[in-house]
Amino acid sequence: MAKHTSDEMRPEYRREDLGVGVRGKHYQSYMERNNLVLLRPEVAEVFQTEDDVNDALLGLIKVARASIAQRAD
Repeated sequence: MAKHTSDEMRPEYRREDLGVGVRGKHYQSYMERNNLVLLRPEVAEVFQTEDDVNDALLGLIKVARASIAQRAD
């Protein structure tokens, strides 16, 4: 089959047109750049956005650090 040089999408592709796939090719770099966490359903009901979760956790960290600092005094 001749190589397709048009910039437009073809109506369909065959598997052999896509080349050889390598399983896990980008896994390591993905894991180094991303920190994906799965929430339990009951937690996700309360914290529905990424910002909600981050705000709650940052607040908890602040309280924990203040508590540790009080005990050190």
